[in-house]
Amino acid sequence: MNDTSVPLIANAAPDLPPQAVLENLAGQLTGMTPELRKAAAYVLENPNDVGISSIREIAEAAKVKPNTFVRMARSAGFDGYEDFREPFRQEIRQGGASFPDRARWLQSLKKGGKLDSLYADMVHSAIANIEETFASITTDALKAAAEAIWASRTVYTLGVGVNHSNAANFTYLAGTGMVNFLAIPRPGSVPSDDIAWADERDVLIAITCKPYRAEVVETAEIAKQQGVQIVALSDSPASPLILNADHGFVLSADTPQFFPSSVSTIALLETLLSFVIASATPEIVERVEKFHRRRHELGIYHGPPRE
Repeated sequence: MNDTSVPLIANAAPDLPPQAVLENLAGQLTGMTPELRKAAAYVLENPNDVGISSIREIAEAAKVKPNTFVRMARSAGFDGYEDFREPFRQEIRQGGASFPDRARWLQSLKKGGKLDSLYADMVHSAIANIEETFASITTDALKAAAEAIWASRTVYTLGVGVNHSNAANFTYLAGTGMVNFLAIPRPGSVPSDDIAWADERDVLIAITCKPYRAEVVETAEIAKQQGVQIVALSDSPASPLILNADHGFVLSADTPQFFPSSVSTIALLETLLSFVIASATPEIVERVEKFHRRRHELGIYHGPPRE
């Protein structure tokens, strides 16, 4: 066999899962020339490089010529190396790679002049995340969680990392009409201490997505033992946070970025808060009016209040 041999498997689908591509490649090693075998061996040993490296970069790492990877891809039944690497790039888009690998993939798009593709992927994922999240949530589920929140003594909102700001923003907005909201962990504290005196009169809203933060999961477990009602936002029905919840909401957080998307998290929290306001007693309207009137009086807002 030489480098111009006919593909062993014709018309390989570009949307095959990466593992299937790798298994196909491994099965062809014995029939390859030494140079093709060297390229294929590098792919089998370093599959994460395929989706994030240019053909020149991966060829340099494998110590072969770039065209060797083109021939290797054709021998596996693909039209070229770009088709061969597409399943690996798709896995990264769907979150199936580590954060560092996804960051490297973003850098590879810039090098390859493909930022238009990245832009389209970001817009598509943002819209899809919201659609998929709300498609799995009923108004009855939101209403039940909202009523539990309004009826509680104290509502603790827990998020760490990127979700700390999401939880804090929810608490800030809720504070325009309610006084019993507390974002945790508080500065200088740990969340398990912040809920030390919480009980069945309280609610914990907890947020975490893969990789799940241990302190969030553990605090929810402790709160549950204390009788606290748990409202959980996470990215899988199998999430340890969802499994422990009284009111669980599954988020879609896929993104080409190297961290989970917050788009659906923010949208769901805003929707949940609107349900809380709708479920509240009429005094909530007076509270909101008083809050904003006070801000005008203190000069926090620019210009006169609207009539």
